[in-house]
Amino acid sequence: MADIKVPIAKPIIGEEEIKNVVEVLKSGMIAQGPKVTEFEEKFAAWIGTKYAIATNSGTSALHVALLAAGIGKGDEVITTPFTFIATGNSIIYTGATPVFADIDLKTYTIDPDSIEALITDKTKAILPVQLYGQSADMDRINEIADKHGLKVIEDAAQAHGAMYKGKNVGALGDAGCFSFYPTKNMTTSEGGIITTDDEELAKRARIFRAHGSSIKYTHDEIGYNFRMTDISAAIGLAQLNVIDGFNDKRIANAEYLNEGLKDVDGVVTPYSADDFKHVYHQYTILVEKGKRDDWVDFLTQKGIGTGVHYPIPLYNQPIYKKLGIEGSAPDAELAANHVISLPVHPSLTQEDLDLVIDAVKQASDSFN
Repeated sequence: MADIKVPIAKPIIGEEEIKNVVEVLKSGMIAQGPKVTEFEEKFAAWIGTKYAIATNSGTSALHVALLAAGIGKGDEVITTPFTFIATGNSIIYTGATPVFADIDLKTYTIDPDSIEALITDKTKAILPVQLYGQSADMDRINEIADKHGLKVIEDAAQAHGAMYKGKNVGALGDAGCFSFYPTKNMTTSEGGIITTDDEELAKRARIFRAHGSSIKYTHDEIGYNFRMTDISAAIGLAQLNVIDGFNDKRIANAEYLNEGLKDVDGVVTPYSADDFKHVYHQYTILVEKGKRDDWVDFLTQKGIGTGVHYPIPLYNQPIYKKLGIEGSAPDAELAANHVISLPVHPSLTQEDLDLVIDAVKQASDSFN
């Protein structure tokens, strides 16, 4: 097995995170408590929404947000097939059906041009995925939603701190949903959060998060145990103090890679519009020549960690085929066969970045 010199991801946990967790452990309040409330308030302020509802994962955040928005059995939700399976699964959990639009190959996010033709009388929401750290074209998505009376729930699991025309991702629709998995731009070890300006949606989300209860031992809904712990929130509070710096480093690393790879034959570097802020959860290139898996093997042998996000459009997943969920998205399929994510995380040194650039150039020479 090759020795990986430059890993694809590296969570950063500092002394403040450790101190915060120790304080919570000593306090005895280790389930959902005051630290979760504080984290919710500070995260909402950072995103620019009135409310935030913390959960135990990004997947449960999506599930709860959809339920709180009134999505249920027999409904349809339009989303992208070029994403992690949690996006589609969260729709299925509610009893609704995911309907798959195609993607914009420049940004890898959902293509608004492919949405409207998929709308039926069963359509209740659009779920754009702010993939790799960049927003979809939210003005056009919101225009379509307003025209047809649809909810917009952002899957912002990879886009902490990303912006669209001066406004934070997570504040661009009826609700936004973030993940705090360890490899995300910020972490709580595991966890998620819903952001919204809708008071009723926030109220319902808190009920669904806690066994369908707003008053102890009184249950108004079939709810879930999706609560965040104060231990996780303590980590999140420390990470909120450093996330902007982490993102700045990711952006600087991406710009360095862009410059180093701009003239490499057969490599398409990430696109970011001037009025977007891309926070590079992933730095994803598209390779036009040679088989993608050969590129991955080559880079691995050179000690460069890589990821493929994502190799199978959701409608081609075995379980979705078994459920009879279908789709056709040619650009998503093209991306699924040709994208490679390269290291971009804040821990990288200039030497690491130069190793990545050199390895990609060697791969290009080998496959041309």
